[in-house]
Amino acid sequence: MSTQSTPILSVLTEDLLIRVNEKLVEDSDRKIWRLICKEFHRVDSITRKTLRVLHVEFLPTLLKNYTNLHTLDLSVCPCIEDGTITLLLHRVDHSMWARNLKFLNLRRANGLKFAGLEMLVGACKGLESVDVSYCRGFGDREAAAISGCGGLKELSMDKCLGVSDVGLAKIVVGCGRLVRLSLKWCMEISDLGVELLCKKCLELKFLDVSYLKVTSDSLRSIAALPKLEDLAMVGCPLVNDVGLQFLENGCPLLQKIDVSRCDCVSSYGLSALIRGHNGLLQIDAGYTISEFSANFVECMQELKNLNAIIIDGARVSDTVFQTISNNCRSLIEIGLSKCTGVTNMRIMQLVSGCVNLKTINLTCCRSITDAAISAIADSCRNLLCLKLESCNMITEKSLEQLGSHCALLEDLDLTDCFGINDRGLERLSRCSRLLCLKLGLCTNISDTGLFYIASNCSQLHELDLYRCMGIGDDGLAALSSGCKKLRKLNLSYCIEVTDKGMESLGYLEELSDLELRALDKITGVGLTALVTRCKRLTYLDLKHCKKVDDTGFWALAYYSRNLRQTWHYAW
Repeated sequence: MSTQSTPILSVLTEDLLIRVNEKLVEDSDRKIWRLICKEFHRVDSITRKTLRVLHVEFLPTLLKNYTNLHTLDLSVCPCIEDGTITLLLHRVDHSMWARNLKFLNLRRANGLKFAGLEMLVGACKGLESVDVSYCRGFGDREAAAISGCGGLKELSMDKCLGVSDVGLAKIVVGCGRLVRLSLKWCMEISDLGVELLCKKCLELKFLDVSYLKVTSDSLRSIAALPKLEDLAMVGCPLVNDVGLQFLENGCPLLQKIDVSRCDCVSSYGLSALIRGHNGLLQIDAGYTISEFSANFVECMQELKNLNAIIIDGARVSDTVFQTISNNCRSLIEIGLSKCTGVTNMRIMQLVSGCVNLKTINLTCCRSITDAAISAIADSCRNLLCLKLESCNMITEKSLEQLGSHCALLEDLDLTDCFGINDRGLERLSRCSRLLCLKLGLCTNISDTGLFYIASNCSQLHELDLYRCMGIGDDGLAALSSGCKKLRKLNLSYCIEVTDKGMESLGYLEELSDLELRALDKITGVGLTALVTRCKRLTYLDLKHCKKVDDTGFWALAYYSRNLRQTWHYAW
């Protein structure tokens, strides 16, 4: 009788392997899968839908191997230009990789001009979403090339400074099916362009005209859009209350409005908007309204479905908090950053009614104490994000309450809260789902506190320790052992950190963004130890690191192939 075992790959069908591959969520797991054997690599090739390319020289090979892509992200591949597209279309059978492509990200592809875009659009007939934001050379001619995407549904052109009403006209005539359009910072677009847009693209559901020099006449045009749900007009200095009054009887499906930093808008204009849209889900009026009129407060009573309200920088009263608490029971986000009048009693009043809050921003609300945080923790058990920057009166007692009651907490900002200490971090570490923790300028924490966080918060992605002078090598050793998923770390002015700490950080394989400003005790040896292992670094700040010499920079140049930006002057 034969004792030879049956190879496992002969038992697992392609369908089973595809199902296993689809269960791999993390990039690191998918990478390991590809490297196991040729069959696993082949399965990954035929199932991969998304590709983010870092180096342009690998693009032809990758597109040849991955022929079922829906999404191609070239935003971190700055060297792409017209010649690259010509090369791709001649060397690689574009009928394979381009046929299924739906989403194309070309952010910051500054070398790509009209000819390249025209070729790309011609090859990718099924494109539904294109992002050309921050492309310095993108102008009216390039917009004309994009207009060839007849089936386009989503287009982002943020800060395409060369696009005028002429280029926008080309797009709206050729792409009449647009559902989402972002024109943020396209400074040459005026009321005329917006008027044509609103006549031609009647399917629009999302429109962003932030920072444009449009007037209230544009809102008259926008009010005619029958399907618009989400309107962003941040920092539009020429839009006033009259414009919002146009919206009162228009845009019947409007659910979200962002008028933050619109200097000429007041609570009277917002009152008109609310009267016509009491089904609004989100209102962002941050740094727009100084005070709330009685009429506005009365209108707010109708916002029964409101999910989010941002009123940063406003003066708030008991009446405002009472109205929100009594009527906006569906609220999950509130922004009160730099608001005047935020007190313990008013926060208690708010959370007594809004128990579903998940995001609360109390940045620079300096009057609140542990009593307010205790009320939040006790009432809002589903809290995900809490911002407490410069709330100097809170202490370890607040962190004890959060650790005891807010097990789902993911994002906590304690910047410049000097009442926070190691014991507080011990209590906070019970929030094991933390993804982002900001402790900058918390001068009373040390390696001991960091050890508690590292021991229990293994999911941490971002940690800010700016000017935490008590943090040293031992804390970083604990961090590198317990927080393997850390991607962003700020150690600037943590002056006790040495080369030994840099060696520990090297074990954080997913680290991509690192700030090391003014660390006088690290040298080229430490930098070399860091970059030889930490291969995903994208941003690195080494300003005022006076002892880092050429050996460290040689290592940085050799090993950090993904680096996009670095700062390293010493003066």
